[in-house]
Order: sequence, then C-alpha cells, then structure tokens
Amino acid sequence: MMDQKVSELLNDQINKELYSAYLYLDMANFYDSKGLDGFANWYEIQAKEEQDHAMLIYKYLHNNSQTVTLGAIAKPDKEFKTLMDPLKAAHEHEQYVTSLINAIYAAAQEVKDFRTVQFLDWFVKEQGEEEKNSSDMITKMELFGSDPKGLYMLNSELAGRVYSAPSLQI
Repeated sequence: MMDQKVSELLNDQINKELYSAYLYLDMANFYDSKGLDGFANWYEIQAKEEQDHAMLIYKYLHNNSQTVTLGAIAKPDKEFKTLMDPLKAAHEHEQYVTSLINAIYAAAQEVKDFRTVQFLDWFVKEQGEEEKNSSDMITKMELFGSDPKGLYMLNSELAGRVYSAPSLQI
C-alpha cells in the first residue's frame, strides 16, 4: 500500500506536469508570433513531453491502486518581452520541477517505498537532462541570438527537433 503523502505528492505532480505543458505551449506561441518556427517547434515538443510525464505518473498511480484526483490547471503567468525571456523562464521552471521530483523522491525514501523510488529514478535523470537542455538554450542564445544569421541558424537547428515518447515501463 502506497503512503498517503507520497500518493498526494504524485497526484499533485500530475497537475504540475500539465501546467508545465501549458507553460511550454505558451512559450511556443510567443516564438511563433515572432516568426521563429524552430523555437516554437522546440517548445511544442517540450509541451508534449510534459503531457507524457503527467500520463506516466497517472498510470503509475492507477497501477498501484491509487486514486487519481485531477485539479484545475493554472494559466501560465509569465510575460515574455524579449527572445531570451522564455529561455530563462524555462530554465527556472525546470529547476523548480527538479525540486518537486526531489521532494517526492525524499518522501518515498522516508517511508521505504522502494517501488516509487525506482519509478522516480527515471524522472530524476530526465530532470538532469531538462536542466542541461534549458541551460544550453540560454548559452546558445547568448552566443548567437544577437546576430541575425546566428539566430536563423539556431532557429533552423531547433526546427529539426522531433518528438520521441518516453520509454519508461511502469
């Protein structure tokens, strides 16, 4: 039987992952309005990944006989003015999500819920990749974003990203 606190934290994380999808879709919308379809593509794929993360947790809870309670998804509250703003907001958000995953991990460890700890191992690794990707995006924009040709090349690079569903077995 899963600990009640761990179950509640996982339920809440579903909502946080869906909010993340909303936030990234808002970022895609911003870049699309600026004519940067590659940046928009990047964040549309990020939104899909966050939806997948929510579904992985949803299925994990169901597979462990837990009730899933879905709450309202908050409207993204960031306002973007510069091309750098979404990149910095995304990096901050990924750091926040890492703190949430770490808190769930710690709660599961505390009650010796090794199944949930093992499930969360993938999310811990994923968050490391997400933070690295978001940091790299900032670095690339700092290096190339002020040059129109560099921005064009970066946009073209980001347009090449393709969606790949996670392969985590739950």
